[in-house]
Amino acid sequence: MTDLKLSVLDLVPVRSGQTTTDALRASLSLARVADGAGFHRYWVAEHHNMPAVAATNPAVLISMVAAATERIRVGSGGVMLPNHAPLVVAEQFALLEAAHPGRIDLGIGRAPGSDPVTNWALRHGGGGVEADAVSRFPEHVGNVVAMLSPAGVGLDLRGRTYELRATPVATSVPDVWLLGSSDYSARLAAEMGLPYVFAHHFSGQGTAEALELYRTGFRPSDLADRPTTFLTVNACVAETAEEAERLARPYLLSMVALRTGGELRPQLTVEEAEAVELPAQHQSLYDGMRSRWVVGDPETARKQTEELATRFEVDEVMVHPVAGEHTDADPGRNVGRERTLELLADQLSG
Repeated sequence: MTDLKLSVLDLVPVRSGQTTTDALRASLSLARVADGAGFHRYWVAEHHNMPAVAATNPAVLISMVAAATERIRVGSGGVMLPNHAPLVVAEQFALLEAAHPGRIDLGIGRAPGSDPVTNWALRHGGGGVEADAVSRFPEHVGNVVAMLSPAGVGLDLRGRTYELRATPVATSVPDVWLLGSSDYSARLAAEMGLPYVFAHHFSGQGTAEALELYRTGFRPSDLADRPTTFLTVNACVAETAEEAERLARPYLLSMVALRTGGELRPQLTVEEAEAVELPAQHQSLYDGMRSRWVVGDPETARKQTEELATRFEVDEVMVHPVAGEHTDADPGRNVGRERTLELLADQLSG
């Protein structure tokens, strides 16, 4: 590829007519495409109790993807730390790094990744009270980073030091990133000297402001000696602009439903999405989101991707492929998502 690196974000979508098994097969196929096309990273998300998303457990998915690929970095985008005990996260990612040295990223987020009821079920008796877990987020991030160190951490217990390590004999550690969609995460990442990613693909707004806060407030650390960031973007690329618009519609309709309190259901197929008549009051929301996505033929997508990288001064773009699939397609594949990666990589290859 050129100097602009391409990476992938995968929510493991589940479409109409698919099982979870099918969705996992499709994502592993997508990961192999990304690996073969020269993509830099492949990150998986953490969402819970959503009919269209099977990415519930990043550590398990990372293990599957890393085992199915050869060279691409694999990581979390991200682990929602308030849902988990810091030691558990450190142990999981220490083992992943030991199994795949130099290929593991630990992206950490603060959002719940679920609805309030599911959020309660996740944390009750495990992650603790929600308010406490969120308020102690900076402390827990620091604990995870410290526990991942080969030296571990020392706990002071009645005047004696109790050593605590995530894994017995670590020879390397995963790269730790802080993720967010607000000023809070940008400021915390800068203060802690952590690499940082703003969720541009989710909101599409406030990106420039968050990155400026991060860059101007950054304090060098052992984890990063300078501000380190990249851009995330929703992308759908097809041979023609018209086909790209058709393929992107199922994902756009899902986002409209999410933002307006509509019914959350499995991802619509292309044909099902074409049959949906969008309420007039939701059209502006649909159009606004569409304007922030990369959707088009390969040449148009290349130009849009390069323009985004230039505008936000990044040398890496993480693509969330938002291409739907046709009703009669193989349930274990998503050719539209695979072609999005292939076509974009071909355009940016040097």
